[in-house]
Amino acid sequence: MANPQLTKQQREELFAPLFKQTKKELDRLSGGDGDVLFALRRKLAKDLGYLERGEPMMRVKLKAQKRKEQSGLCAVCGKTLPEKGAELDRFVAKLGYTLKNTRLVHHECHIEDQKKKKYA
Repeated sequence: MANPQLTKQQREELFAPLFKQTKKELDRLSGGDGDVLFALRRKLAKDLGYLERGEPMMRVKLKAQKRKEQSGLCAVCGKTLPEKGAELDRFVAKLGYTLKNTRLVHHECHIEDQKKKKYA
């Protein structure tokens, strides 16, 4: 299933004004201080990522649960997962990182699977 994308009309009518307003508010809040502007943009980008992906500790716990559930094996190739570097793969991206919506896979298996789905 392809990830949802905004239509041209939605980009023009919804996203463009939101982005313009956000940039204007960042400029206002920073008061012309480039360091504050940089820090605000970084913090906003990080926290927006958390809205989609969850916070890092939540994903660490989820990886541990998936590793146990999958008996330490990659959900794609069935081989043993490394102690570090295994990745959570969402079945449906918009549903987030949950126990039911993810599997734990090797990095290489994840890349190959994404290519097959024409995501990469």
